[in-house]
Amino acid sequence: MSKQANEFKSRRTQFLKQLGKAVAVLPSARPVLRNHDVAFPERQDSSFYYLTGFTELNSYCLFAPSNKYPFQMFVEPKDATKELWEGYIHGPEQARTLFGADRAQASHPDTFFDEAFVEAMCEADALYYRVGQDSKMDERIFELLQRASKKLGRTGRPFWPIHDPLEILGEMRCIKSAAEVELMAEAAQISADAHKLAMKLTKPGTWEYEIEALLFKEFRGHGAQRVGYNSIVATGANACVLHYSSNNEQCQNGDLLLIDAGAEYEYYSADITRTFPVNGQFSKPQREVYEAVLDVQKKCVGAVKPGTTVHALQEMASELLLDHLLRLKVLKGTKKNLLQQNAQKKYYPHGIGHWLGMDVHDAGRYYVGKYDEYRPLKPGMVLTIEPGLYFTLGPARYKGIGVRIEDDVVVTAKGCKVLTSGVPKEVEEVEAACRLS
Repeated sequence: MSKQANEFKSRRTQFLKQLGKAVAVLPSARPVLRNHDVAFPERQDSSFYYLTGFTELNSYCLFAPSNKYPFQMFVEPKDATKELWEGYIHGPEQARTLFGADRAQASHPDTFFDEAFVEAMCEADALYYRVGQDSKMDERIFELLQRASKKLGRTGRPFWPIHDPLEILGEMRCIKSAAEVELMAEAAQISADAHKLAMKLTKPGTWEYEIEALLFKEFRGHGAQRVGYNSIVATGANACVLHYSSNNEQCQNGDLLLIDAGAEYEYYSADITRTFPVNGQFSKPQREVYEAVLDVQKKCVGAVKPGTTVHALQEMASELLLDHLLRLKVLKGTKKNLLQQNAQKKYYPHGIGHWLGMDVHDAGRYYVGKYDEYRPLKPGMVLTIEPGLYFTLGPARYKGIGVRIEDDVVVTAKGCKVLTSGVPKEVEEVEAACRLS
């Protein structure tokens, strides 16, 4: 068995152990039409892939620890005509031999899954299934639960409680293995190289979409299968729109360009933001804002270690940014009163970061128990650190300036390691990278 196959098997073993006497159902992703008969590019559901390594859609996983077949897969049957048009299909036999299923059957007809699910539920005390993702699948699951209940007869037991599989999988996915960190480091390196090339090639007159295309070419050209999320390429005041996606304006001399983009490599995403001058030279106001954000970003990265929380990092970033806003005379008043008013939020409206992994906003709780008990960081967690300042209002000298600086960090035993350190962020380094051509 390959190293990668062992990784998937280990995850399934851990998942089954935590299920206890419950049953879990994970549907794969489904094809989605973009328009008429044109589909969006296929991408497997993250949790489904996390446990199986299986990329084909229209499939199901059934986990039933009490069953003689604890891990069952229901996959597309072999079909020569469909393979001619759409590509290779593994089929049930290879679901067993290559992907480790204890039993594998065709997902069509549906009776194979239905019968296996009802049988498993008759021995279960709970169901793990994510309600609300697919209304047709929801209806089907509820109908099958009713069928299982009738099959058991009058037992007096209550109906099965239904839990979200992310209650278990979110916690598993939040702590990355060494193999996962390696994949994320590769995604980070591919993304870093693309960002550096964007700095080098951007000039006054370049269009945002040209840079977006350059990033995608670099991602794919170095082995990434897709982008981790829609790339943000925002020049001038567009940088003040947090999830800007039009990418259709021309970069002007004297503007900043904010790029928030990351490659997805083997289902793991990077997430990098850099802000740099289109003409290679920060103006005085741009540099003042940039250096304020950079100072906060570096201090927050330095504070990442086991035991601290994302909430503590957010409070730290908010206070430090407020200090800079006072120093730059953007805000006036006492620091205590301004913090109580959350005055910095006008210019820093988002959080300091988020979990990162198979999803750019990855699975895993930020709290322990109640929502006022913040979760301490542990080695193996990967998160972003991304403070920013955005001037849609305020002094005229800063109007239209938006700056965000974002790195990906993995928590280690004594602190953290920056996975995205390959992209310049010091002022002099950024300006030099922009002048390389």
